[in-house]
Amino acid sequence: MWQKSYNLVSVDDICLEADVRKGSFYHYFKSKADLAVCLMEHHYREYEPLLDEVFYSSKAPQKRFEEFSEKIFEVQTEMKAKSGCVFGALFVTLGLEMACEEEAVRTKASEILGRYQIYYATAIREMIDTNSLDEDTRAEEIASTVHSFIVGQMILARINNSLDTILDDLNYGIRRIIKSEMVDKGA
Repeated sequence: MWQKSYNLVSVDDICLEADVRKGSFYHYFKSKADLAVCLMEHHYREYEPLLDEVFYSSKAPQKRFEEFSEKIFEVQTEMKAKSGCVFGALFVTLGLEMACEEEAVRTKASEILGRYQIYYATAIREMIDTNSLDEDTRAEEIASTVHSFIVGQMILARINNSLDTILDDLNYGIRRIIKSEMVDKGA
């Protein structure tokens, strides 16, 4: 589903790839949408320790965003080396494709993307707490802008099937978003 498309992959294709019978599939999943929801949750849980490691470290919050950008680049580079394609973010890919067709998939994608935004807001609030940003800074709004930027960059990387600029673009863009808040607030 992530590599090809939700709509291009049938339950038969999934069963063939997993070497299971169709009855076994339906024993565990009510539908392909149910599998997609479980897949997104499983994928998030695999990456959650990495998020915790990066965003709950003792490094300066600005450095956490740089490290996160590096991790995104590393993961996407590994995936492209194996498949020849940039996949982008699973939640974004499935969420975009199925937002108007499968409410459960859209809801899960939105929920998981919101979890990422919480990590960003936590780092930005720490910048406020350490006076790197003005105390009047609205952390959730800045986190939302950073989040939108990262999602947009992942979409562009997938569309262009290229990681050539993603690391530099992510680091530069996130710094600019946060720095603009520092300038706006007189920091």
